[in-house]
Amino acid sequence: MTEKHLDISTLESWLWDAACKIRGPVDAPKYKDYILPLIFLKRLSNVFADEVQGLGEEYGDVDVAQQLVEADHSLVRFYIPPKARWSYLAQLSPVGLGESLTDAVRAVSRENPRLAGVIDVTDYNATTAGQRIVSDPHLHELVQVLNKHRLGLRDVEPDILGRAYEYLLRKFAEGQGQSAGEFYTPRMVGVLMSKILAPNPGMTVYDPACGSGGLLIKCHLELVEKYGVPTPNPSLKEIPTPSPSQKGGERKVLPSTVAPLQVFGQEINPTTFAMSRMNAFIHDIEADIALGDTMRTPRFTQADGSLRQFDLVTANPMWNQNFPTELYENDPFERFTKGIPPGSSADWGWVQHMMASLAPNGRMAVVLDTGSVSRGSGNVGSNRERDIRKAYVESDQIEAVFLMPENLFYNTTAPGIIMVLNKDKKHSGEILLVNASQLFVKGRPKNEFTEDHVEKIVALFNEWEAEEEVSKIVSIEEVTKNDYNLSPSRYVSTNDEEPVLPLEDAMVLLEEAEEERAEADEALNAILSKLGLKK
Repeated sequence: MTEKHLDISTLESWLWDAACKIRGPVDAPKYKDYILPLIFLKRLSNVFADEVQGLGEEYGDVDVAQQLVEADHSLVRFYIPPKARWSYLAQLSPVGLGESLTDAVRAVSRENPRLAGVIDVTDYNATTAGQRIVSDPHLHELVQVLNKHRLGLRDVEPDILGRAYEYLLRKFAEGQGQSAGEFYTPRMVGVLMSKILAPNPGMTVYDPACGSGGLLIKCHLELVEKYGVPTPNPSLKEIPTPSPSQKGGERKVLPSTVAPLQVFGQEINPTTFAMSRMNAFIHDIEADIALGDTMRTPRFTQADGSLRQFDLVTANPMWNQNFPTELYENDPFERFTKGIPPGSSADWGWVQHMMASLAPNGRMAVVLDTGSVSRGSGNVGSNRERDIRKAYVESDQIEAVFLMPENLFYNTTAPGIIMVLNKDKKHSGEILLVNASQLFVKGRPKNEFTEDHVEKIVALFNEWEAEEEVSKIVSIEEVTKNDYNLSPSRYVSTNDEEPVLPLEDAMVLLEEAEEERAEADEALNAILSKLGLKK
């Protein structure tokens, strides 16, 4: 069977149709609360059905396989009760459907305790002022729309839940405190990061802003791709996960002799935290996902109170996030030793947290706003981001920077960069800069970053190769001469046009200048006050 992923336009059209079925009874920001649990329930049901089908092929009879599963739930990775299966729910009439859906998600939670508080948070039979919030006929129409697309492991990309959430958030839940800097990581960008990190069996991998868990799953899939073995009908107690680049129906599993990754993540948003647990469950990953604010209260610490350290870190934190200076100055974990980031952009604050969470020989890949690698360079006087970059360049921990194409990320047309940092670099004194801005296929509504593009960049990185108009290996001395500007477009030109400072970067620079002016005024007033003078 050929792997078919829902493209973005089909996904968005599908979710729009679903939302329209409950329009009116439910406020727009609440659409996701009703739709996402049902998408997850359908995904669980489809994966469960696929595993039973696989058993049927192994035993020669699907009915026999079904009987065996009913008698021994341990034959499958997770068990879905008959009245909670999508095939059953999709055939129900509207009468009493709200109660049936609520019973279904609660039954799945009882059978699979890891999903308690994750899938069973919505009461589809709820009332307000004596009236049903969503009527059974509306729910019936919603179920029928969601029945249009299959969501098995081979049918959709690994983080289909995250992509669905991102669309519903952007379309219907904007204004609920969500920042424009919070972007879903495109699938192939995540694949590129996992291939650059190249996880080995038994390693620990950490995402401090894990969202729905997509980047952690990509690292797991990369391990399976590298060390797994193909099997047409895998034992259902193994880990039947398709590789991200797989073309056919053959699946790969990790042999029992290969240790899986130890996966850790933290997420501040309760909804996406729940989805990260859902995604880990679907992929049979024993993940330790914590809920909370990583920058203020990191959850992964050691007995002495210091941060726990990991072999690998992968992340796409919110771009240009605002944190008060006091957070950095009064940090009990001593994370911000390279400098205090500006209040207008926490990009280098996140980098410092991740580096503090990295083992002595660890490496990390992080997605950041493009301006994070160039802001402040060439300016007269000091600049906080530029000074932190200088510290990392001089300590020789930055390994590579990849400039992405424009219009890849879901909520922005900004290109973004991937920065790779390594505490044990092979090529000391050098940094690989890749201008991948032209490596895309034009698409609607978003450009596409393909498997061929990923393979090209990975090859350049692994072979440490310079290629005209694509990549360049620069020395620390050259970066120093350019005032610690690490933007690939500064060193690798794809045309004769001068790069234009994006509006977002200009705004960050303006805010930082205002902060520095306010600090200078405060210092001057303090001096004048001591002298008995007033400004």
